[in-house]
This record gives sequence, structure tokens and C-alpha cells, in this order.
Amino acid sequence: MAESIVVPDLWTGHCQCGDHAYEASGIPNDPHLCSCEHCTRLSGAPAMAWVGFHRDALKWTGPVGEPTYFSTWPTLHRGSCQRCRTQLTSVADGSDMIMVAIFSLSRSAELAPVGHSYREEAAPWMAFTLAPDPQRRT
Repeated sequence: MAESIVVPDLWTGHCQCGDHAYEASGIPNDPHLCSCEHCTRLSGAPAMAWVGFHRDALKWTGPVGEPTYFSTWPTLHRGSCQRCRTQLTSVADGSDMIMVAIFSLSRSAELAPVGHSYREEAAPWMAFTLAPDPQRRT
């Protein structure tokens, strides 16, 4: 009898123009909204939606490779496409995680935010319902 091989879940994504494409394997971590000043200004929206993957589980597969990074804090760096300007990633110094913009993923509809960073800074008219967090016990 042949042994079954466990293959980690594979997630793919890309920027609007396709110059920066990526694959991430494994279980997505901490899908959440963020309404910090940086996310709202960069996106022009009341929040950005992020999800994390281990840095070593993400590889750049598009023709241009890794995006260009801009530091929004001394220790936080945002990756975007220089051609179409799509915001793709957020990486903190010293973290083993890389956050990708949920809606850059091909399967974005499968990820529902379970948290909201900087919720107190969100636009007062913004209303939403977060998904239950399977990692939190009530």
C-alpha cells in the first residue's frame, strides 16, 4: 500500500499587472483588517485586509520577482509593484511572517478577517462583522 503524501495548501497571488506573482504554502495566519494611518493612506480605503505566511513559505514567481519595498516605520516595510502600484506585502524586521494583501490572492474569498488592527482609528461610519477566530476560545 502506497503512503499518502501530505502536501501543504498552496496559495497564489499577484499584483494587478502580473509583474509580481507569488506562491505561499501552508496555513494562512491571522487574516485581519488594519485601519492604521499607513494602511489607510497607502490603500486610499478605510482598511486593508492582510494575512500572514511564514517568510520561507513564500516565493516570488513573476517575471520581475520580489516587489520594491518602502519603509512606513523604521521596522516595517511595504512591498508594492512599481508598474501598477498594487500594495502586496508588509514585513516587520525580525518577524518570521510576511503579510500579504488578502485581495492579491487568487482565492481571496476563502479568507475572512477575524480581527481588526487599529479599529479605534477606523472611520466612524465603517461597520462590519468579523469572522469567528478558530484560534480564540471564549
